[in-house]
Amino acid sequence: MTLPDALAIFLLCTKALLAVVGVVFLISGLDDAFIDFYHLVRAAYRRLFVVRNAVPLSVDRLCGKPEQPIAVMLPAWDESAVIRRMLEANLERIRYANLHVFVGTYPNDPATHIEVERVRERFPNVHRVVCPNDGPTNKADCLNWIYQGIRLFEKEHDVRFEAFALNDSEDVIHPLCFKLFNYLIPRLDMVQLPVIPFEAPWWHVTSGHYLDEFAENHSKDMVVRESLGGGIPGAGVGCAFSRHAIQLASAVGNNELFSPASLAEDYDFGMQLRVQRLKQAFVRVAIEEAGHHAEYIAIREYFPSSFKAAMRQKARWIVGISLQGWRRLRWRGDWRMKYALMRDRKGLITNPAVAFGYWAVLALVSIWVVQWLEPDFYRFPPIVERGSWLWYLTVANACFLTLRLTQRCRFVWQLHGWKQALLAVPRQVWGNVVNVAAISRAFYLFGRSLRTGRSVAWDKTAHTFPSEAVLTTMRRRLGDLLLDRGFLTVAQLDTALQRQQQGGRRLGTILTELGFATQEQVVEVLGRQQKLAVRRVDPFAVSLDVIRRFPRAIAVRHSMFPLEDDGASIVAAAVDPIGEGPRAELESLLSRRLVICLAPESDIAFALRRGYERLTAPEGQQPIGEQLVASGLITHDQLHDALRRQRRSYVRLGAILEELGWVGREVLDDTLGSLDVGGGCLGEVMMATQRLTPEQLEHALSVQRTRCLPLGRILIEAGMASQEALEARLREMSRAA
Repeated sequence: MTLPDALAIFLLCTKALLAVVGVVFLISGLDDAFIDFYHLVRAAYRRLFVVRNAVPLSVDRLCGKPEQPIAVMLPAWDESAVIRRMLEANLERIRYANLHVFVGTYPNDPATHIEVERVRERFPNVHRVVCPNDGPTNKADCLNWIYQGIRLFEKEHDVRFEAFALNDSEDVIHPLCFKLFNYLIPRLDMVQLPVIPFEAPWWHVTSGHYLDEFAENHSKDMVVRESLGGGIPGAGVGCAFSRHAIQLASAVGNNELFSPASLAEDYDFGMQLRVQRLKQAFVRVAIEEAGHHAEYIAIREYFPSSFKAAMRQKARWIVGISLQGWRRLRWRGDWRMKYALMRDRKGLITNPAVAFGYWAVLALVSIWVVQWLEPDFYRFPPIVERGSWLWYLTVANACFLTLRLTQRCRFVWQLHGWKQALLAVPRQVWGNVVNVAAISRAFYLFGRSLRTGRSVAWDKTAHTFPSEAVLTTMRRRLGDLLLDRGFLTVAQLDTALQRQQQGGRRLGTILTELGFATQEQVVEVLGRQQKLAVRRVDPFAVSLDVIRRFPRAIAVRHSMFPLEDDGASIVAAAVDPIGEGPRAELESLLSRRLVICLAPESDIAFALRRGYERLTAPEGQQPIGEQLVASGLITHDQLHDALRRQRRSYVRLGAILEELGWVGREVLDDTLGSLDVGGGCLGEVMMATQRLTPEQLEHALSVQRTRCLPLGRILIEAGMASQEALEARLREMSRAA
């Protein structure tokens, strides 16, 4: 056979391949276009006739329903690297008290067992269920044993769980997730929440393509699927089931809740509930909290960043959903369910078609490049002639491809911004490569299982839990945390936030001024948020040497007071955490490592005044309170209580100036910074720089004197001493001095 003949046969085969692939793409494109059109029409209808009349779901409505007991089922094989951080981070954020987490572990996985036990020491609502067999078995088997452990727990503790949720050991759970489950169950038998992958650096193309797929699938496809009534597949995370659904599935499966014969037991379970005609919903709802933009109640997690890990994970999904699902579910149900099953399984055809399509395009491009480099090379008629049916087929598929990319970019942009939306285009190509490799592995695994009769092994994905830096960016704001602890109502937080927008002062200060929260509550929550210790400050109990080593100007500038100094490090209480830059600067000035703890603002203000006054007092002179104790007028306990009340009433001059609206935060910080250099007191510097008038300063000092209660007044009002006895004792002390 000559070279021209071989090339002619090759081009003829390529043309035939393009025709077959083009027909497959056309059918798939029409299917996807129908989903796009349905979603568009549904969105328009809801905007015109539903949304304007509906009452939006609010935090108050979610929190208003009494909490039902909820059990969380969390399978854990070889998860020692992430399980403790996952549990602790989520349990600290979740707003749900009536929650029990059941973690399934294996006898041959002691590392995970130890990590779970460490969590149990802090959180008594975490329980460990040990599977009887060594792992890994498969996820369904682990979940089934967790369910048996839950049933035993119910009998032993006289508890009845009304909802059962599924999560994985890499999940970051929205704080209101279980409030939403509680709100919807048992009216619904299954609730599935969206999954939103964490954003990765732009060069992590593999993990990035998950972000694109989930953005489109959980913003459009799942919404349409629910509306059509074709059945909601479980995602294995962020899904919950009613007790009725769990009991029915257990009865149908002869006490086996999830099918060990499926690698996608969550998908299988959701579709089995559709066969039983139970009520399901994919709930994509954004809650607008005080001071925040609307945020979806969803599950966040990392997905594989390496090609091999992504290929193995997707191969497991394909085996469980498409291949094993075909064997177990076949084509059951009405036309809506059959249509949903068809969409779940069409990847068995479209993914290989993509591989052949890429090969054909690569062959054509290679020939064009050769002909361009070698003009005398053999010339053949074009494979796709303009005006031919194959040409029109190619044009139609190009239009569908443009629509696909536009739709994907649109939903990625809505969730993650325009930068990620632009990256979605090249990631689409790489995603196709991953899917092609995954389906090849899926066919291999499934074929080997049919040939040998052995089940496909649990090909577990290595999980990654977000680092402390990532979790810090996701931390709830102070107002949210106060709501979590029940210290505030939403209405009170709204009022405080409006006041904050007018003046820009700290939210904690405004809340205490309005009487909505105490300084102790604000500091407690702030310490928990920042993972810093919270301490009370008694300036009379701190060594004078420690106070001398910490310059007053620095203490005033940073609202900080020293507590301890061991020569290598100094412990200081502060109103707010400080950044790494200011910390490094202070450590350089102090020649010591700085350890920060938090304290109420009134404690710091009182300590700055009274603590540094001790440095200028005559040597050996006792504070007035100690002298009253020594004279027998009051006891040490009474003095301690009186000083505590005095500290609570104390307020700094700068805070009063801010409250009166005469000085902004930036001006105040700038003035306090100048004290580091030139010294002096705040009021004098403010007048010298013409930022305050003498009348304004006098008024502010008058307000400060009114609010900062003298020790004698506190003793009298508390009934610890009469005014006559106190005045007489003070006269005696004055004469003695």
